[in-house]
Amino acid sequence: MSAHLPRPSYAAVLRVPHARRTFTAALTARLSYGTVGLAMLLSVTRATGSYAVCGAVLSLFGATTVCLMPLRACLIDRHGPRRALLPMSVLHGTLLCVLAALTWRPGAPAVPIAACAALAGACAPPLGPTMRALWSELVADADLLRRAYSLDGVAEELLFVSGPALVGALTAVGPPAAGLLLSALVNVGGTCFFVTSPALPGPRPAPARRPRGSARGLLPPVAVALGAGLALSGVELLVAAFAMERSYDTSLVPWVLGALSAGSALGGLVGGAVRWRVPARIRLHRFAAGLGVVIAAAGLAPGLWSLTGAVALAGAFVAPALTTAYLLAGETAGEGARTQAGAWVNMGVNAGSSGGAVVAGLLIGRLPLALCFALMGGAALLAAVTAVAAGAVGGRAAGEARAGVAAPSRSR
Repeated sequence: MSAHLPRPSYAAVLRVPHARRTFTAALTARLSYGTVGLAMLLSVTRATGSYAVCGAVLSLFGATTVCLMPLRACLIDRHGPRRALLPMSVLHGTLLCVLAALTWRPGAPAVPIAACAALAGACAPPLGPTMRALWSELVADADLLRRAYSLDGVAEELLFVSGPALVGALTAVGPPAAGLLLSALVNVGGTCFFVTSPALPGPRPAPARRPRGSARGLLPPVAVALGAGLALSGVELLVAAFAMERSYDTSLVPWVLGALSAGSALGGLVGGAVRWRVPARIRLHRFAAGLGVVIAAAGLAPGLWSLTGAVALAGAFVAPALTTAYLLAGETAGEGARTQAGAWVNMGVNAGSSGGAVVAGLLIGRLPLALCFALMGGAALLAAVTAVAAGAVGGRAAGEARAGVAAPSRSR
């Protein structure tokens, strides 16, 4: 199931046996995560007539989706994708269909909607972490694996851009709840196609004891993912505040944020194509530091177009940082725990995104925007410092283990 190709390229990634079929199925299923958020927002708002209820429902869905992801990923590692992934997807899709039925017409009760959304999030299959773990099974060459992760990250970015547009087109001809049905359809259909791929491994025996340094080794990638998610989520609000403060047309804000996505996609493709001479742990904190510095400097932009350029440059660090975080997490976890490791990084990104919006909302109006940008950039810089410190501690622990020196234990 592995391939060694002497001249790795993005085309070579898709020429790996079973890769194209498996990746297409995974992307089809993952499209649901690009559509479900907007579909749920529109359908719950229409059904209840309350933005407060809608916010609570979305928060419950997001919390159960993110916080329980490592647990669901652990089931994938333990029982294999074929046994664990499809039941999750079927439950998730069924609950989305129930939610669509509840919100199809106005006047729906809030409590059943909230409960159904929370349960749907709890069952959401960890398709992204599973596919990234599978790349390590399919690809043996390190350069080709890096390109595979970059291609995966860029494709995921495009899904989250195209998903809302698809829901918008669907709601033009039908009720918003139809977007929930679409999300259920692509998730279950894509997952069914994914689990039938011959590339998927079977169940693995549980490790007798997890290496002590594995949790410490996950700290740098998770910290960078958390810091990046927090900084980027804050920037989205700050860009809107910048446009309003300078009396620009707010319809230009999506174009500025589009530059962020475009910069991320381009940065991901370039980052995957470069043959890096420095190890992933060093690249990780450098990308995070670059992201933080550019975001902090963006607050000094004299106008919206210069801000757009700064935001695009910041985006160029996003995909390389997250791709490197996923790669390093997979290397740290090793075979049999890669899905769970990737889920922790994914959880870091999403948790940071939720926190960043809250923090930026509290800062805007209380502090100058330039200082707000600097604080958001500081979150990414702090993540870079954390990654450096954790990497140094992990390196010392690994050296002690190789030398046969026992690390000091902590009392509970």
